[in-house]
Amino acid sequence: MRVLLALGGNAMANADGRVHPDDQIGAAKLAAGSIATLVASGVDVVVTHGNGPQVGNLLVKNELAAPVVPPVPLDWCGAQTQATLGFVLLNALDAALARTGEARRAAALVTRTRVSASDPGFLNPAKPIGRYLPAEEARVLVEHGETWEDRGPKGWRRVVASPEPLEIVDAPAITALVDAGFVVVAAGGGGIPVVADPDGTLRGVEAVIDKDLAAALLAGHVDADVMVVATDVPAAVLHYGTPEEEPLGEVTVTRMRELAAEGHFGSGSMGPKVDAACRFVERGGQRSVITRLDLITEAVTGSGVGTVVVPG
Repeated sequence: MRVLLALGGNAMANADGRVHPDDQIGAAKLAAGSIATLVASGVDVVVTHGNGPQVGNLLVKNELAAPVVPPVPLDWCGAQTQATLGFVLLNALDAALARTGEARRAAALVTRTRVSASDPGFLNPAKPIGRYLPAEEARVLVEHGETWEDRGPKGWRRVVASPEPLEIVDAPAITALVDAGFVVVAAGGGGIPVVADPDGTLRGVEAVIDKDLAAALLAGHVDADVMVVATDVPAAVLHYGTPEEEPLGEVTVTRMRELAAEGHFGSGSMGPKVDAACRFVERGGQRSVITRLDLITEAVTGSGVGTVVVPG
């Protein structure tokens, strides 16, 4: 069996959401233990992860340094965090695999995701990132070419495009590493967004790709049988925040789409995870599971945990 495991941003922070380096290393060790258990049972695993808090850290450094040096572009921030988190996960995975007696090793790949230069998101950037700033501080960054919006009493906030992921450019290399026996970490943060120029040359762009949608795309590229979206709740919930709140178990992809259309899943939280789970199954995957990180072994073995999206 081959599994695509998408680690939510919480998987790379401590229980309180802190992202101090020690917190991230500790969180990676916890994730690695579950992944090593899967690998020891004979499962091929490809890991992807969020990078929001880590990119946010770099953006603060950009803002503080902007009067002195030009800000690092967002695609570079993505590349830097992919490499940093890849390094942290590699150390944790190799150690966890060794404890199980596994000879397999981990590999991390800085990964590009192609988007369309004509994606409507570039015409109307709407994805807020980073922190709020006073107008005078935001103005310095606007002069460097960034797009910022006045958000009222809270201050100004940067907005960028969030284009549809079309292709995981480095999928052939990822597949080759998996086929060679590696546990692969790839496409962190949805991948580094790139567009193709008329001559076919790729170049990075200032954008944020939804990590869950990119995970579904990557899962198809590497012929995964199962996709597990690891988050901080045991399952998706119907009627969230009401007395009728109800965890959702196994559901067909058709019914899941109907529930999403009824507005059960928030656009900024569970919504993208549900969309990604549906996309994977619609493209031929056996099943998708949305559940907590500590339940991923049961999710892969089909033990009835989490929200399980199946064909139909």
